[in-house]
Amino acid sequence: MSELFGTLPDGTPVRRWTLERAGVRVRVLSYGGIVQSVEVPDRAGHAADVVLGFAELDGYLTHPEPYLGALVGRYANRIAGGRFPLEGVTYALARNNAPNSLHGGERGFDKRVWDVEPVEHGLRLTRVSGHGEEGFPGRLDVSATYTLDESGALRIAYEATTDAPTVVNLTNHSYFDLSGSGNPGGHELRLAASRFTPVDADLIPTGSLDDVSGTRFDFRESRKVGTGYDHNFALDKGLTPAPVEIAELHDPASGRVLTIATTEPGIQLYTGDHLSDPFAPGAGIALETQHFPDSPNRPEFPSTELRPGEVYNSETVYAFSTR
Repeated sequence: MSELFGTLPDGTPVRRWTLERAGVRVRVLSYGGIVQSVEVPDRAGHAADVVLGFAELDGYLTHPEPYLGALVGRYANRIAGGRFPLEGVTYALARNNAPNSLHGGERGFDKRVWDVEPVEHGLRLTRVSGHGEEGFPGRLDVSATYTLDESGALRIAYEATTDAPTVVNLTNHSYFDLSGSGNPGGHELRLAASRFTPVDADLIPTGSLDDVSGTRFDFRESRKVGTGYDHNFALDKGLTPAPVEIAELHDPASGRVLTIATTEPGIQLYTGDHLSDPFAPGAGIALETQHFPDSPNRPEFPSTELRPGEVYNSETVYAFSTR
């Protein structure tokens, strides 16, 4: 089911699509591929929206920086100094998170209107990112397919091809609040990650992979999340051809549980410390499946390079339950 959600200042219409299956209702916008809402029941059967979002299009236009629910790219996360080398050429990007480039630049995938077509139990979003868009080389043909499976799990499958060497790193930037109350302070998190990438003052990885043992980054056993996180974790499974479960977020009060499975080698935990009006700091927890930040400048990290003839594939599954 689709409906008109609003109109951009240039007159472009934005549509909202609703997917519903197995007691889960998800709303997706053609603008930014945004997951506007995810409604799931608690242990008593009462449904609530468990992701942060705006009720109207204007909210996303006037408050773009939190990237609420958005499909981010061409490169999710940060690239140091807004520059990277590729095949002997250094490419300059917008330094929209000075001094770095963040989430694709000034007008990344989160601020574009995508073409949307229905598929079985879901939607397929497509667009062409032209050569030079936001400074990235190569024409990139991109698709993101959102589906609900028979259990109500939300699957997002990304695919991309290019006509010239480039870099690609796509993710969804939903902020989760399983309580549905705007206060996820009691949430507990488990991550299958024995290492993380420490960062400098500009949140750029130093290049090392540090052991989480004995640190506040050890979530191998479920515990309260707390605050003060905007870090990438190196998942123990590494890059895999099919999604593997790597995370569990649990709200003891409502009983809601989110499990995340992915093909990606990393996940960014951001506790929303810098969220602002109309949301309070810490109102949602982002768990962004991804390749590592600044990989184009770090040959020791898993590669984000894509070349002609290759196909970029990435898939993440968000499954909901109670206990």
